[in-house]
Amino acid sequence: MPRAKNRVASRARRKKILKQTKGYFGRRKNVYTVAKNALEKGLAYAYRDRRQKKRNFRSLWIQRINAGARQYGMSYSEFIGKVNKANISLNRKVLADLAMNHPEAFKAVVDAVK
Repeated sequence: MPRAKNRVASRARRKKILKQTKGYFGRRKNVYTVAKNALEKGLAYAYRDRRQKKRNFRSLWIQRINAGARQYGMSYSEFIGKVNKANISLNRKVLADLAMNHPEAFKAVVDAVK
């Protein structure tokens, strides 16, 4: 008599992996071993990049604030130092948005810290 290996659970496990890899290219979507590797790698990247996204956005905001501040003859570090000293409680996200989309409001902030 053949040995039972719980076919129901093992098939369900494989189907779950293949369902998650729907939309992948080539054998990554329909060959279990390839799909499993691709999925594990993708999930690892997703976990890592949820943290990296925060770093990338902060870096982008700093670049935008720097570009905006330099139009008024100030470096980024000088500007942020003066903003903190003047107790202006605007974070980098808001300052970057002002520098990009509302230059007149950003100019008002620059004038306030000069």
